[in-house]
Amino acid sequence: MPALLWLRRDLRVADHPALLAARDAADGELAVCFVVDPVLWEGGGPVRRAWLAASVRAVADKLGGRLVLRAGDPAEVVPALVSELGATSVHVTRETTPTGAQRDRRVRRLLEEGGGGGAGAPAGGASVEWVETGTPYAVGPGLVRNGSGDPYQVFTPFSRAWREHGWPEPAATPRSLDLVELPAEARAEKLLDEALADDDLPTMPDAGEDAALRRWRHFLDDGLSDYASARDRPDLDGTSRLSAYLKVGAVHPRSLLADLAGRRGKGAETYATELAWREFYADVLHHHPRSAWRDLRDGLAGLRYEEPEDAVEAWRTGRTGYPVVDAGMRQLLAVGWMHNRLRMITASFLTKDLHVWWPVGARHFLDHLVDGDLASNNHGWQWVAGTGTDAAPYFRVFNPVTQGEKFDPDGDYVRRWVPELAHLPGKAAHQPWNHPDGYAHGYPQRIVDHAEERREALARYEAARR
Repeated sequence: MPALLWLRRDLRVADHPALLAARDAADGELAVCFVVDPVLWEGGGPVRRAWLAASVRAVADKLGGRLVLRAGDPAEVVPALVSELGATSVHVTRETTPTGAQRDRRVRRLLEEGGGGGAGAPAGGASVEWVETGTPYAVGPGLVRNGSGDPYQVFTPFSRAWREHGWPEPAATPRSLDLVELPAEARAEKLLDEALADDDLPTMPDAGEDAALRRWRHFLDDGLSDYASARDRPDLDGTSRLSAYLKVGAVHPRSLLADLAGRRGKGAETYATELAWREFYADVLHHHPRSAWRDLRDGLAGLRYEEPEDAVEAWRTGRTGYPVVDAGMRQLLAVGWMHNRLRMITASFLTKDLHVWWPVGARHFLDHLVDGDLASNNHGWQWVAGTGTDAAPYFRVFNPVTQGEKFDPDGDYVRRWVPELAHLPGKAAHQPWNHPDGYAHGYPQRIVDHAEERREALARYEAARR
């Protein structure tokens, strides 16, 4: 009774319930596959494609080179693989993103109908069992509800209920796997090779489960105790940097929470809360699929936006004239990652200072972030823009100068990413216009006046709410 495990956002071996379910169902004949889906591949941007390619290569190595790699529409590829193997069941980690869930419904229907009778039909046209085990989250989206049975709209009560709901212990790691080996598909191999060969790629972290666990152990030993205070400081290495690994499922959040359970202190509590934010946004997207690219709340539907192409390009390339904004945008282009505090500051600048609709920035982030996650990224943008889950967000306009001085107090972060300001001492790096040599090395002038644009943003918000 061969079985097929189809990997997607679960590129690991440890704490993998779907892998264990597939192994048990296979009775010794298990194939593990990854399908390069053109819909997701082409829409991901070169950085996310490269990170995914590196992560797929890493899990293939973890599986002893016996990952079955294919490319094409999963609705054709998966039934064809089932037919090739004579498999009686297909195992997956449950997907809840709008595109992923829709794709899975298509594939499941074909398998349960015997492949639809086409070229990719399972052997003999027999129905093939579709088995979903686990999710990419500690608590599956849709499971946390309020007393009335409705989903939560605000983070704090969700977080309390999420903790009260709890999650299972990490799944056991299989000691060995007897995997079926199939010839590699040249087209899929070529796509991965091309993604990794792009000369314009930023410097990315090592990919894979082992790299994720090394980073996690390092953070537990050297970063967790100071996390509550250091996590907002972009000039410090105060975060876990696990978001890219969580994105592809090289590590499961349940494993991280299990390691945190025996630790006391503000750092462990704060880190668990940050994981809860990730789960909250996944839950919001699950219940409101349209919020992927549209405002979650319609209260600001009449808000007036601008399309200043030159200003948006200055924002994208880190040449707005506001040092902390430019440092964040340059970090993004250089390493495919940006500190979370800077994500908020740069998002506020685009939406509040330039008056640009948030999807413009969300798309740019998804194109360049190795950890670009649809739910977290796009709902984070809406949180800043005022169209998301907060009750009264239109008052929140980040001042790029005071934010920089507060969270990069010595200017080290700015000097690291904006070399034109490396000669300015301390906090002077945040206000080059107040230093006689501030523009001596070609740093650009400010493209807007923040105080004026803040007043304009609030006026537009008030008008839209009437």
